[in-house]
Amino acid sequence: MRASLRERRRQVIYVVPNLLTTGNLFCGLYAIMAVFGANYVKAAIAILVALIFDMLDGQSARWTKTTSQFGIEYDSLADLVSFGVAPGVLIYSWALSGYGLLGLAVVFAFVGCGALRLARYNVLAATADNRYFMGLPIPAAAGAMASLMLLDHHILRLGQEVKPVLILVVSFVLAFLMVSTIRYTKFKGMKLRAGEGFMYLVWGVLGIMLIAAAPQIALFVLFAAYALSGVVMLAVNLVRRTARRGREPERLPGELKE
Repeated sequence: MRASLRERRRQVIYVVPNLLTTGNLFCGLYAIMAVFGANYVKAAIAILVALIFDMLDGQSARWTKTTSQFGIEYDSLADLVSFGVAPGVLIYSWALSGYGLLGLAVVFAFVGCGALRLARYNVLAATADNRYFMGLPIPAAAGAMASLMLLDHHILRLGQEVKPVLILVVSFVLAFLMVSTIRYTKFKGMKLRAGEGFMYLVWGVLGIMLIAAAPQIALFVLFAAYALSGVVMLAVNLVRRTARRGREPERLPGELKE
């Protein structure tokens, strides 16, 4: 009897992450349908809500120890819809529809690179460094596009001459970052040292307050900062390596090492 109850409880726990993934998929589908009705703000918000579902399904699977190959594949398919196709349709209808084949090429680059990023992640998940992502995660790229749309709608009000060019450049940059080998920090893999927890709590509270006060600005700054963080860390590491090599004493030709 107890074994039967434990098995039923385990089956319920197994279903929870997949239900959250389904919520992610539904938000992506709703975002696409909202774009068809020219409701770009609703589409962008739906993509951001899909991000919440995406974070929750992974966390719930790890907490309940119900991670499975089925869940990984299902999550990737939902991510491709919510963070690949939906943002692609959004940026095309919102900013690039007047550019014909060029606009389609930009959308294809974003969606295609996102699909490649997801496929590479699934293949390398078992052997990858748990502290870093290889390439910009597709949810972060989608969040950057959605938050940029909200920022423009409420604050920037970019003209028809500037907006398409900006979206074109941002889309290509995000597409490149997704398929690059630049490392991005996995926050779930961070290990806090003694005394650091309080400071992270303070920063977290300040971040929540900023998002509540100016959500359009705060969300875009958050996603843009994360997208740039990998590039900045790469540049810092290159500078450190160059400086380290410069401090090494030069050896004359034929000089033997001790």
